[in-house]
Amino acid sequence: MSSASRLRELLRQGGLVAAPGAYDCITARLVEQAGFDAVYMTGAGTAATLGYPDYGLVTMSEMADNAGRIAAATGIPVIADADTGYGNELNVVRTVREFEKRGVAGIHIEDQGFPKKCGHLEDKVVIPIEEYAAKIRAAASAKQEPDFLIIARTDARAVLGFDESIRRANAALDAGADMAFVEAPQTREEVAAVPRLVKGPCLLNVVWRGKTPDVSLDDAQAMGYRLAILPAVLFTAVIGVCDAMLEELRRTRRHPVPAADLTPAQAFRRFGADEWDPLRARFRAPASS
Repeated sequence: MSSASRLRELLRQGGLVAAPGAYDCITARLVEQAGFDAVYMTGAGTAATLGYPDYGLVTMSEMADNAGRIAAATGIPVIADADTGYGNELNVVRTVREFEKRGVAGIHIEDQGFPKKCGHLEDKVVIPIEEYAAKIRAAASAKQEPDFLIIARTDARAVLGFDESIRRANAALDAGADMAFVEAPQTREEVAAVPRLVKGPCLLNVVWRGKTPDVSLDDAQAMGYRLAILPAVLFTAVIGVCDAMLEELRRTRRHPVPAADLTPAQAFRRFGADEWDPLRARFRAPASS
């Protein structure tokens, strides 16, 4: 079963699929080892690993390559941020093909102008709904794997209001999207209204201290959401942990005790050492008598 088919099967089981955000193979493997059924490749975190803010400065190939590394390192479906599709309908077709051939289970494409920015920042710009629908039609037509998930994200709430964001979500579903992603509803009432008003499965973006009120995954499930992503749950946590460790090192001039107090061997086991160690003996020539 392909990664895309596994994701579809998870969604068919009902309830809410939670996909914590990962920005590299370390964080992706930790998500898998924690028992989650899917992982989300965060665009903001990916940009940060390259030294950039989430301002649309990362290219399609850089994003797809990172998603491919994460997909190869884990056994759970990967849902990836594909920004705006990186251009017009032709670019969207190539974007879908590039993510798909790297083993990703699904992507989301948004209606911001390019370069875009994080959906929880100010001063966003969205393209006309006709251009957005054309991109979604192009994305749906480009799929080689029928189960590959096309998620249509709209950032219209911040620019044109809540009603327009719902209109765009439904237009995207009509154009062939498999799931709708209304970015940054601004009240709990709006969060609850999205699954009622959108005529298809919905994704909720859970961003700490973002524009959307804090909603538990249980509440999101009760509201009718099928998928929840938590892009920055590890990205921002790592910033805090690193700041604390570096400050202690600067202050004490001794190696701080890590939050995960692991030996080197224990740390490497988290990333496949027990699978690689047997290969040392397997390919060595037998000792001569």
